[in-house]
Amino acid sequence: MLYFLPLFFSLILLNRFYYFYHMLEYINKTRVAFSVTNCICYDQRVLKMAEAVSSLNCDITIIGREINDCCGSDTVPFKTKKFKMFFNRGFLFYGFFNIRLFIYLLLHKYDLLVANDLDTLLPNYLVSKLKLIPLVYDSHEFFTEVPELQNRFFVKWFWSTIEKTIFPELKYVITVSEPIASHYEMLYGVRPLVIKNFSRNSVHIARYSKEDLGIPNDDLLVIIQGTGINIDKGSEELIDALKINSGVSLTVVGSGDVVPCLKLRANKLGIGDRVKFIQTVSWEKLISYTKTADIGMCLEKDTNLNYRYSLPNKLFDYISAGIPVIASNLPETRKIIMENNLGVIIESVTSENISKALYELKNDPERLKEFRLNAISASLRLNWEIESKKVVEFYNKVLICE
Repeated sequence: MLYFLPLFFSLILLNRFYYFYHMLEYINKTRVAFSVTNCICYDQRVLKMAEAVSSLNCDITIIGREINDCCGSDTVPFKTKKFKMFFNRGFLFYGFFNIRLFIYLLLHKYDLLVANDLDTLLPNYLVSKLKLIPLVYDSHEFFTEVPELQNRFFVKWFWSTIEKTIFPELKYVITVSEPIASHYEMLYGVRPLVIKNFSRNSVHIARYSKEDLGIPNDDLLVIIQGTGINIDKGSEELIDALKINSGVSLTVVGSGDVVPCLKLRANKLGIGDRVKFIQTVSWEKLISYTKTADIGMCLEKDTNLNYRYSLPNKLFDYISAGIPVIASNLPETRKIIMENNLGVIIESVTSENISKALYELKNDPERLKEFRLNAISASLRLNWEIESKKVVEFYNKVLICE
């Protein structure tokens, strides 16, 4: 037995060596905190950005809030911190969230802060100044122009004041479209880097069948999706268009302010059996639903600058899934669709225009097939695997400079 003692102690020493080696590796990692008020589990931009940054030997923590109807099963592949909130919406929610975020960031050690959208910028900015650490601001939209802030003078003034005060001081800024970047540059003299919110390649994800969803195989199936199915996004007009068109079914996948109204509207019009409502799901499951559809709908109205300048996330999900698109006539959306010949643009969002576009495509299978093939081709160019290289390059420069 004594002969085995040297081997036994050697194994113990080797085990300790590996332990301290991994501890040293962890210590040498750059600690990065992403802050977001959305659901951590379903905010695809934050998750994709965090994944890209983690490839630079960074230790990622995503800070958000605990939401009852979100993150029931936490599949986020990063450290998370979720605040329990007494208020889940409105000014009190944002106020208390920002205070808690400020205290948490102040008391924990990070080497780089990432504020996602204006509603997390103030505490991140203050902590970055107090602790002399770099800050990246990722503006997912033109926040001060979202429809929810219109006709709310004080709330809009409050967020605009924060933006006007902090934005000119920022060194590292990212946004989602060229028009938003140009507008920020005009207002504050700071040109953000544009990282479009392209979707991941989804070739490996299987589609459901219409039978799985309880939809007749000969029905034209359309889909509208997202975690922001809110006002001025054409979903009400889409429901009305289904009443006009027979042989057309709809899946609504996700959540938003108008979803309860859509359910009532569909039942009132007597088409409840043709509209399937599916709660927010993981991106992989979402794409399975999306691939089942014949057409994806992007119906944002030109009622505010945020929608006018936007590139809806669902547009890129439709492209990744390889399905045609019917979209409203907004500059950035129209540009993507027309350059790649992906679908139909309607001049204005009315139930009559939507109905006409659905009828024409339902009765022109060759055109529908052409759009589908073009979407598949576009997905080879407009995907996150390519776009994320810009993210890695950007953050690599941030880490080197700092």
